[in-house]
Amino acid sequence: DIVKSNFKIIIFGFVFTFFSCIGQSFFIGLFNSNIRDELSITHGEFGTIYGIATLCSSVSLIWIGKKIDELKLGNYSFFVTIFLFTAALFFSFVNGIIFLFIGLFFLRLSGQGLMAHTASTAISRYFVNRRGKALSYIWFGMSLGEFLLPLLIVYLLSFIYWRDLWMQISIIILLILPLFSFLTVKDISIYSRENERKNSISNRVKNWTRKEVLLDIKFYTLLPALLAPAFIITGIVINQSFIIESKNWEEYAIAKAFMFYSFFTVITLFLSGLLIDKFTSRKILPFLNIPILLSLIILIFLKDSYTAYIFMGLLGISNGLTNVLLSSLWAEIYGVNHLGSIKALTGSLMVFSTALASAVFGSLIDSGYSIEDIALLCSVYTTISIALVLIFQKTYKPVLKNKA
Repeated sequence: DIVKSNFKIIIFGFVFTFFSCIGQSFFIGLFNSNIRDELSITHGEFGTIYGIATLCSSVSLIWIGKKIDELKLGNYSFFVTIFLFTAALFFSFVNGIIFLFIGLFFLRLSGQGLMAHTASTAISRYFVNRRGKALSYIWFGMSLGEFLLPLLIVYLLSFIYWRDLWMQISIIILLILPLFSFLTVKDISIYSRENERKNSISNRVKNWTRKEVLLDIKFYTLLPALLAPAFIITGIVINQSFIIESKNWEEYAIAKAFMFYSFFTVITLFLSGLLIDKFTSRKILPFLNIPILLSLIILIFLKDSYTAYIFMGLLGISNGLTNVLLSSLWAEIYGVNHLGSIKALTGSLMVFSTALASAVFGSLIDSGYSIEDIALLCSVYTTISIALVLIFQKTYKPVLKNKA
């Protein structure tokens, strides 16, 4: 069984995706009001600093993320852990706009960027025959974090000063993760794989470098489809109050519907892992953005409050599928030897698309576009992205070494 035979690396990936939540928007957002009150800054100022810090972290990820291809996994994960510890500790001392920018930059790069990057790259490289199932197990770590941490942090903030809480978070990171990494992945190298047949197709797939990928036309036909979920979901979640006002929904309609979002994300994580192992990522890819397209159609045409649940549930399906599919697809098409540098690039583009979403959605709202207009524009983009994948689908087969 996959869990019994590779228990250590699965647990490693699960824990790293869980701890990556410390750098995610939903987690940092829990401290938003405390930080703004103490530093006397507005919503807009915080948002601008946050956006610039996120963009800078996405660029840095391209270079730091590729080092996973050059170092032993144990050494690289130790570096990432110490970076996250430093980021959390630094954040407890933030006392001005410059330090806030540096603190957010460190958290976004080490948490959202490198922790998730380390986990997904390690699993995608190590597993071949059961890659989809393994990825679905580790991404459950982030879903667990999204479910538990908001409740826990809000409770703790009721009696712990926010700076003290960040200091305690940094201590937990330092106590748990370095020892944990040593015990789980100290013997795993770039060439470590699950038990597989020596003549299996995975051994004959050409390993592309990042430079070769950037010169490959099919890479650019994939990007619109792969960036659509991050862009659209971020734009919608950030502007949920605008959607609620436009639709005359009850005040916390979307917040309540997040339960459906989380539930369908988790269900899809497990199902997509099984489907990818059975049919390959390339065959599942055309279905990736269909749930998002359906959710946008619902947003355009339906008005009642209950539609928030259907709409968020469909977004959850695309979110779950994206997490597993993105990690698996690059390994499938471009091989695993340079997977770290390729995923660092695509991860950076993903983070950039989330930063771009807040700017584009905000500009459209300020220009007088209704949520129906914005959803229509997004649905046109999504349809084009699906069409591109269908047109070029036959070109996504891996190149074999003896044919390269």
